[in-house]
Amino acid sequence: MKMIVLNAPAKINLALDVTGKRNDGYHLLETVFQSVSIYDKITVTLKDSEGIELSCSEVGVPCNEKNLAWKAAAAFLAETGLKVGFIIDLEKHIPSEAGMGGGSSDAAAVLKACNELCGSPLDGKKLCDIAVSLGADVPFFLYGGTAYAKGIGDIITKLPPVPELSVVVAKGSGGISTPEAYRRIDALEKPSHPNVKGLRAAIENGASANELWGYCGNIFEEVTELQDVWDIRRIMSEMGAVFACMSGSGSAVFGVFEDAHKAEKCCNVLGEKYPFSQCCRMKEEN
Repeated sequence: MKMIVLNAPAKINLALDVTGKRNDGYHLLETVFQSVSIYDKITVTLKDSEGIELSCSEVGVPCNEKNLAWKAAAAFLAETGLKVGFIIDLEKHIPSEAGMGGGSSDAAAVLKACNELCGSPLDGKKLCDIAVSLGADVPFFLYGGTAYAKGIGDIITKLPPVPELSVVVAKGSGGISTPEAYRRIDALEKPSHPNVKGLRAAIENGASANELWGYCGNIFEEVTELQDVWDIRRIMSEMGAVFACMSGSGSAVFGVFEDAHKAEKCCNVLGEKYPFSQCCRMKEEN
């Protein structure tokens, strides 16, 4: 049987804002996505018989039609009408409820793998259409790297890569419900909006790393009640991070370091206090 193994990267949001809400309830976003070198390992095997089989290394992750990776394979089969099936194995390393897009990245990797295993019957636009139907972050993961996104996350503009600095990502034991986070955003009377357009322009104009951080920020920090988020940010700043911020709707926090040794030291300190702490790099995927 034919098989493909892919690394599905995590992402951080260098800047993230909520700019409105559509009539159908979807929130309008503006963000700069950035791939980082933390990966889930995705193995997809093509089988002659119909049906989808899914396994996962992480206890508690649904291995059925509730999983985005399963939904991606099912959507591919529905679109192509092919009478085949797939065996999908997820080796998880991206933490859940972290704002790092693990499920979305898995789904995008499965879409790409299914398409390649079947001789690429779908072009990039059709794959993106399926990705949009799966979730707001999924289209970005078809491309990776650095990108500006708006709409519900589906209108994506590829950006030049940012400096490949050291990053520490850490997460406490608590998670943040994305629907609840959006409800709290809706209740804000005078939110402080990050300058996402300014960050995009700075990246396009080749700004230095030090110039970029002044534009970064995350509106969801205004509504998080997890003390771990603030404690992790404080530790990162005290240990030399030039910028630290929560990713997505939370609850992971990333810190950017110009000195790799300081990053490693900070990662070790956070690793003694919290269940997830890892050094990585801002990474151009494609």
